[in-house]
Amino acid sequence: MSAQSIQSILELRHTLADVRRAGRSIGLAPTMGALHSGHGRLIELARQHSDCVVVSIFVNPIQFNQRQDYDRYPRPLAEDLEFCSARGVDIVFAPSIEEMYPSPQLAFVDVTRVTEHLCGKFRPGHFRGVTTVVLKLFNIVQPDRAYFGEKDAQQLAAIRRMTVDFDLPVEIVEVPTVREDDGLALSSRNRHLSPLERQIAPALYRALQEAARLIASGLTDAQQVKAKAVATLHPFPQLQVEYFEIVNPVDMQPVERIDGPVRVAAAAWLGTTRLIDNILAGAFT
Repeated sequence: MSAQSIQSILELRHTLADVRRAGRSIGLAPTMGALHSGHGRLIELARQHSDCVVVSIFVNPIQFNQRQDYDRYPRPLAEDLEFCSARGVDIVFAPSIEEMYPSPQLAFVDVTRVTEHLCGKFRPGHFRGVTTVVLKLFNIVQPDRAYFGEKDAQQLAAIRRMTVDFDLPVEIVEVPTVREDDGLALSSRNRHLSPLERQIAPALYRALQEAARLIASGLTDAQQVKAKAVATLHPFPQLQVEYFEIVNPVDMQPVERIDGPVRVAAAAWLGTTRLIDNILAGAFT
């Protein structure tokens, strides 16, 4: 059965009101489209947990701090609709910019502290745009559960905090990163990599693994861990590291001494493509 495609907020609300009246649960997977197996995993879990699965597809302009990045973001909507239908999605919500932002947005969600470092430092306004559009989607869909990938760990942490601080009745479900066989985290932006860049890209994940290995071996000085892990990238000068940090996994604040679970997170440019990745490391009790 084909997924029902809806572009109107009003039509979606009316449709989902009938779902709720029937006592059925709703799962939401918010996406920007260009769907891949990572999104497929979000959908798969939503399908397991929910009676009605909604996938939103919206390239959100207010989270892009570079117009060029927004303009080149892939938008294969017809393929995405087929992708969703093949995976049993009930509704695809694919609104226009005018539908989501009928007038200039004056109210925003700003999650402080969690967004200070990592991507927040290099992409000013990005997380404000993310949390604002996610809150809009939560208000439109009113899901019981919403599914987000671990690859975007800082985004996930910000959304968790927003949900808690605003008492939103949504369960946030974290979905482990889906990777290629060589370790590269799946991303819609990977399609921009040249063949040579695609061969180099997994080095970033290997550096994260090296950091996790050092932490597991008992090294507790975060600076030493970072230096040794980043050194593994020296054979790949094409990979320009933007940041490589070890942070608290809840508030995303950098740590100096590793004495418990940490998230090792990195971002790097490879040609015109920005790669991000992270892994959880450290002692778990």
